[in-house]
Amino acid sequence: MNEAKVHVIGIGDDGPRGLSAAALARIEQAEVVFGGERHLSFFPALTAEKVPVKSNLKEVAARIKLELGKKRLAVLASGDPLFYGIAKYLMTQVPKRHFEILPAVSSVQLAFARAKESWEDAAVVSLHGRPIDEILEAARQAKKIGILTDERNTPARIAGFLMENGLGGFAATVCENLGGDDEQVSQWDLPELVRKEFAALNVLVLVKKPYEPAPGGIGKWHLGLPESEFFQRMPEKGLITKSEVRVLSLTKLKLEARSVVWDIGAGSGSVSIEAALLAKEGKVYAVEKNAEDHRLILMNIEKFMVRNVRAVHALAPDCLEAIGDDPDAVFIGGSSGSMGTLIDLCARRLRPGGRMVLNVATIENLFEASQAIKKLCWRGDATLVSVARSQPVLELTRFAALNPVYILSAEKPAHGGAE
Repeated sequence: MNEAKVHVIGIGDDGPRGLSAAALARIEQAEVVFGGERHLSFFPALTAEKVPVKSNLKEVAARIKLELGKKRLAVLASGDPLFYGIAKYLMTQVPKRHFEILPAVSSVQLAFARAKESWEDAAVVSLHGRPIDEILEAARQAKKIGILTDERNTPARIAGFLMENGLGGFAATVCENLGGDDEQVSQWDLPELVRKEFAALNVLVLVKKPYEPAPGGIGKWHLGLPESEFFQRMPEKGLITKSEVRVLSLTKLKLEARSVVWDIGAGSGSVSIEAALLAKEGKVYAVEKNAEDHRLILMNIEKFMVRNVRAVHALAPDCLEAIGDDPDAVFIGGSSGSMGTLIDLCARRLRPGGRMVLNVATIENLFEASQAIKKLCWRGDATLVSVARSQPVLELTRFAALNPVYILSAEKPAHGGAE
C-alpha cells in the first residue's frame, strides 16, 4: 500500500508555465493546497481548499499532520523547496518518508544564469530575516556570492555595509522578479548600488573584481608601494608612512599568512593595506580617529581590493577593547598623547610570541615609548631611519632628506613572562 504523501512543489515567478506535467498534475489533484498568496494566485480555477502560508508554519505543519492520509495535499514553495525553503522545516515536523519534493530552478541558480556566471564555487547567503553581518565571512573568503535579500537587507544596504567594512571590491548583479513578466537584471559597482532601489523580490549576485591598479599606477603589487599610489590628505601631504619606513616596519612585524594585525593611528592606511596583502588569510584592523583619514582608508581598501581590512573610526586606546580578535602583531603609527596607556593595553592583548612595532618622530615620544617597553621586560630594539631621496636640479641631481623616524620593535615572550 502506498504511503500518504505531501507533494511539495517548487514554483517560479513564471507560475504554471514553468511547471512540469507531473507537478501540475499534483496540484490539480490536490484537495488542500498550501502556499504563499502570490503562489496561490497563480491557480484561480483550483477547486481545492487554499491555505495561505505566511509566518504560521507551526499551524501549517499541524494541519498537514491532521489531513495526512485523509486528503491529497500539495504545498507550493519558491524555487527549490529545500534551498532555504519551507520543506526543510516541514520535514522536522512530519516524517520524511511522507514527502515528495518536485523542485523548480532555485532563485540563486537562475540569478547566476542571468549574471552569466558559473556558481559551483560560489558562497550562498540568505539575509532573509537574518543579521546583515552574516555576509562578512563569505565576502572575505569567496570570489562569488549569491545573496537572498529581504525588505530590510536590500542590495543598497548590503553594498553600503560591505564598503564600510572594506569589502567594496565586488561587481554586483541585481536580479528582480526572476522568471516573471517584469523581470529586470542590472549590473552595478557597489558605490553606485548604495543609491538604488529595486523590486522587493530580488537576488543579489556579487563577483569579486580582480586587482586593477589606477591609471599610471605601478601594476602588480610588491612590498613598499610609493606614497603616490595611496589616496592621502590634500593639500596636507605627509600623513602617510614613507615607503622605506613602511618596508622596515612590516619586516619587523614578521607577519604570516593568517596574522591578525592592529594598525593604530592608521592615517591613510598604507601600512594596513600592505599588511593585508602579506597576511592574506588574516585580518587587519585599521584604527583611525580622524574622519577624513578614515574615509581615505576606505578608498584605499577599495582601490587595492583588500577584503581583510576593517576600518575602525574611533580613538585608541578607548576603542580597542571592542575589537574581538587578539592581535599577532601591533603597529602603532600614532598615539594621540596616550603612548604609555596604549602600549600597556596592546601588550596585554598581544598574543604570546607576537610583535609590536612603533614609528615615532620626536625624542619625547621615543623616550616615553622606550620606557613603556622597558617596563614590559620584552626583547626589543630601536632603529633610526634617515632617508634621502634623489631630486633633479636642472641637469644635475641632489638628495633631499626626509624627516627621520625611530622604529621601535619588541616581541612578547612566547611563554607570556618577562625576558
